[in-house]
Amino acid sequence: MVSRLRALPLLSLVSLFALGCNESTPPKAPANAPSGPTTSTAPSGPQGSEGPGVNTSTLHVSDDIARLCNLPAPKKEANFAFDSTNIAEDDKQLLTALAKCLTEGPLKGKNIALTGRADARGETEYNMGLGAQRADSVKRYLKGLGVGDERVASTSRGELDATGTDEAGHAKDRRVDISLAK
Repeated sequence: MVSRLRALPLLSLVSLFALGCNESTPPKAPANAPSGPTTSTAPSGPQGSEGPGVNTSTLHVSDDIARLCNLPAPKKEANFAFDSTNIAEDDKQLLTALAKCLTEGPLKGKNIALTGRADARGETEYNMGLGAQRADSVKRYLKGLGVGDERVASTSRGELDATGTDEAGHAKDRRVDISLAK
């Protein structure tokens, strides 16, 4: 049986191929994207990202971005599936609103930072790579919506800040944090 660490390069290639084949071209920003202020009372997000902002188990958008872009609260929590980099449909809607804000709205010309995360199961090196793939998946999606590559920095924390001890906790660790770049 091949160890997870040795399987990382193969899994990376397979994941990238699968993303290229399975991901459809990101949609154009909807005409009915929020234009006025909306109240964002999102559910409490993963540990390390609580507080204001927009939280799902997959994404945490910082308070400053959520406020400036009037991002809507998600309808339900979604998360990256175990060992997956696929973006949930509800999160695609949130990313579409974020892209519109970055290209036409208050954050036009501003840069953002993406931090990919993983749960604590598996090898440290593998989880660091998985976090990077998750951040890159979000970056590619934003790029498809017109956000310039140079405006989005991506990194990984892997399992370094993971706190989950059961499936619900592990799911909250599998996310991408989005913040304004400093």
